[in-house]
Amino acid sequence: MRIAGVTIPDNKQLAYSLPLIFGIGPTRAQEILEKTGIAATKKGSELTSDEEQKIRALAEAFTIEGELLREVGQNIKRLKDIRSARGERHSRGLPVRGQRTKTNSRTRRGNVRKTMTSGRRTLEKT
Repeated sequence: MRIAGVTIPDNKQLAYSLPLIFGIGPTRAQEILEKTGIAATKKGSELTSDEEQKIRALAEAFTIEGELLREVGQNIKRLKDIRSARGERHSRGLPVRGQRTKTNSRTRRGNVRKTMTSGRRTLEKT
């Protein structure tokens, strides 16, 4: 079964395979399955074509996949254009949401380690 260009695996339960679609998480997947009246433990291969259509219709009612990615990208671009603090953090590749950067932003800043040497406060990169 395909929804919004994403192939839903046949051998996984629907409650775990629907969140593979960008924009549908576990809660929204559960909500879709409850509205359609399909058991969450049912697998993709066990669905009838009528059940597939119901799931597809409800899933595509939300903003998902490419459309959602485009919207998120536009929001980030808007923040950069108006030169907001969050936009600046995005531009510099730093954590945006107030995380500590002195020690734990290795993935955003690169693996730069700074150490203190002897009694003087000189920093060196290793």
